[in-house]
Amino acid sequence: MSNRYPLWKYLILVVALGAGVLYALPNVFGSDPALQITSEEPGPPSQATRQRVVDVLEKADIEIKGTETRDERLIVRLTDNEAQLKGVDQVAVALDRGYNVAMSLANRTPAWLRGINARPMYLGLDLRGGVHFLMDVDLEAAVAQQLERYQREFRNRLREADVRYQKVEITDAGVRVAFNRAPEREAGSETLIGSDYRELEFKGEASDGTFWLVATLSDQQKREIERNAVEQNITTLRNRVNQLGVSEPVIQRQGRGRIVVQLPGIQDTTQAKEIIGATATLEFHEVNRSAGGTGLGANTEVPADTRLYPMRDGGHVALYRETILTGEYITDAQAGLSQDTNQPEVSITLNSAGGDLMQRFTKDHVGDGMATVFIDQEIEVREQGGEVVRESVDVEEVINVATIQAVLGSQFRITGLASSSEARDLALLLRAGSLAAPMQIVEERTIGPTLGQDNINQGFAAVVAGFLAVVAFMVLYYRVFGLFANAALFMNLILIVSILSLLQATLTLPGIAGIVLTVGMAVDANVLIFERIREELKAGSSSQAAITSGYGKALSTIADANITTLIAAVVLFVFGTGPVKGFAVTLSIGIVSSMFTAIMGTRALVALVYGGRSRVRLAI
Repeated sequence: MSNRYPLWKYLILVVALGAGVLYALPNVFGSDPALQITSEEPGPPSQATRQRVVDVLEKADIEIKGTETRDERLIVRLTDNEAQLKGVDQVAVALDRGYNVAMSLANRTPAWLRGINARPMYLGLDLRGGVHFLMDVDLEAAVAQQLERYQREFRNRLREADVRYQKVEITDAGVRVAFNRAPEREAGSETLIGSDYRELEFKGEASDGTFWLVATLSDQQKREIERNAVEQNITTLRNRVNQLGVSEPVIQRQGRGRIVVQLPGIQDTTQAKEIIGATATLEFHEVNRSAGGTGLGANTEVPADTRLYPMRDGGHVALYRETILTGEYITDAQAGLSQDTNQPEVSITLNSAGGDLMQRFTKDHVGDGMATVFIDQEIEVREQGGEVVRESVDVEEVINVATIQAVLGSQFRITGLASSSEARDLALLLRAGSLAAPMQIVEERTIGPTLGQDNINQGFAAVVAGFLAVVAFMVLYYRVFGLFANAALFMNLILIVSILSLLQATLTLPGIAGIVLTVGMAVDANVLIFERIREELKAGSSSQAAITSGYGKALSTIADANITTLIAAVVLFVFGTGPVKGFAVTLSIGIVSSMFTAIMGTRALVALVYGGRSRVRLAI
């Protein structure tokens, strides 16, 4: 009996190991402290901007290792963190407001590796330093705000339809309207049911001589309101965080109503909280066509009652200073397709007061232009008294100009959008003018960069110590077969790092713990196989028969042990949050790769050394 291995299995191992080495290699080159400059205009910063940045840094005696343009960003590599901290303020002061300057880590991966999409892993907050916020969204307030909107709209619609009613009140499950008589309730039902409230369930009730029309929210609709509130808050937070100049921020939902905000590199929690708590607003203005309308230059003269506003697509538009209404009247904005033209549009919903204002204005201005102005808050960096000062300033931008085609009320549509994605972005932008529901910070912590580097060093030392301990034990106890197991273990580590890098996963301290645990567990399969081979040899089997039996009969036990651990890792990933997920990811990848290397890798090495020899004494 021989234990020769087929050629195609060797090829699989060679390809897997080669790919693993390639995609794990970027983590070896390290990274440089860098400044990342992006422009609000499409495309990378110009050559003139690059030269201006270089001149500013050289004037401040900051050594530059190199500059490059990558992914429409200008990357300026510096020598150390002190130069980075000093340079970010100098460059931010020198550049115009249309540029965003952030501190980042620029990896030193060669271009030929980047060409095959080989990039290093991201480092989590606990390894890089920064601030962490856990924010709790008041979901009950989000539902209450929606019910208040229904209450206002019901009153407005019943008043417009001249239907007499006693009162409109909010209940735990929805809104109900009180009528004196049943015919009035029927008239109210005809007015409200079949309008724009398909998400509500209506039913009639009567008690103590009062006839009620009860509108309730379904559980599914409540979950949809809560989901939209969290998404809108995430969008608002992301807009705010962009003004901090943070590279690779993490803003994600956690559980039902919580949001995690991680800002790598930021150490000032006060500044971070001020920015996160900022809000944006919207204004609707009438276009002054007599002053030139749209496409005007920045220096165009306009009447005293008119202002020039910059447009997102370039140029300026002349708008009357007096607002039609502001974003505080907007209760919802949803993207969709027009039923008439099948073109993208955004449906705007106003509260009753906003609907009255819009109706009165559009009644006399059909055919005129109306512009949507987005007023955002940005951080302006300037030098004052020899010190760098950061302050919040309002930035106004026209995001849409539409022609009023009919009298509008509480609901109207914004059309003329180029694509569905633009409609979705505009709807998010309109909803993100302010928070959809109140939030409070329930957890806050700051991790210094020094502690982050200490975590990296200690985590790396733990992996090395665990690896060397396992290697020493396997060699002493299983001799040559122990060397086979150690080679498979080394290949397993390469595959874990390469898969994490290929997936662009974020490595955290619990993730390193998962790798350390994997190192200890990875040789379990080999221990089972090698002990089975020993038993077969003691029972009098030949060397080749013992190898075949060892790998064949131990397979089911190996599969059972690893599958149960994998199930536990999957459960941790599904139900866990934050660091627990990081641990589950590395553990899952380690289990799968260890089964591949421990079974297929060591079998290939055993076959290569012992496979063609009929009578040989196994060094086990």
